[in-house]
Amino acid sequence: MRASDIYRADLLRDKVIVVTGGGSGIGRTIAMDCAALGARVAIGARKLDRLTETAAEITVAGGEAFAQTLDIRETDSVDAFTEAVITRFGKIDVLVNNAGGQFPSAAIDVRPKGWRAVIDTNLNGTWFMTQAVGRHLIEQRSGRVINIVANMWRGFPGMAHTGAARAGVVNLTQSLALEWARFGVLVNAVAPGVIETTGFDTYGPEVKAQLLNEAPKHVPLKRLGTVDDVASAVVYLASPAGDFITGETICVDGGQKLWGMAFPP
Repeated sequence: MRASDIYRADLLRDKVIVVTGGGSGIGRTIAMDCAALGARVAIGARKLDRLTETAAEITVAGGEAFAQTLDIRETDSVDAFTEAVITRFGKIDVLVNNAGGQFPSAAIDVRPKGWRAVIDTNLNGTWFMTQAVGRHLIEQRSGRVINIVANMWRGFPGMAHTGAARAGVVNLTQSLALEWARFGVLVNAVAPGVIETTGFDTYGPEVKAQLLNEAPKHVPLKRLGTVDDVASAVVYLASPAGDFITGETICVDGGQKLWGMAFPP
């Protein structure tokens, strides 16, 4: 069920929401749902074609979207994107740090280049975006940051690099929630479990088949999550319903963190 089927149509009216990695998968759904609920949406990613397609769909549906290429690992790109959004919309109210990337591998086999690439994207990139947008949120003394992390509470075998990065983001979320509370800036995270998205295709057919067939066995609700499950949680935190929530991580995982891992050693 889409967030737009649950919440009132003007819930996010007059809000400007930035979604990194907004051209596909979870980010695309978040962007489209926020736009459907009245927000003006800015999406950024490295590939412009997917961004353009998503922005066009939002516009056809009656929403307003801005799309520009963005490499969250590069501070010049981050600053240029942030300033472009401010120029277009005049402000930013919510930043959704969704962009990220990883690859499955036994920890012992991860090469330094691969390790640095995942940490640079998932941890450093999240921080670069948060710091750039955070300056504007602090100046206007209001706003929200929502970090998309991962279900790594019981370790993340087969994904140690991203588990380490996402754990760092969770701690960063808590630290910033305390530092920025006096400015009226709320900082939270959403931790998806195994979500069926187009991202499965990047893992190759063998790993994808294992995820589809085996992962539900490790989830108490006995199904994979959907992009709509995650988007609805993000909308909740971005809306007035989240006015008194900060420093928290909402797990959207069907109870997986209490039960087991979908990536056995």
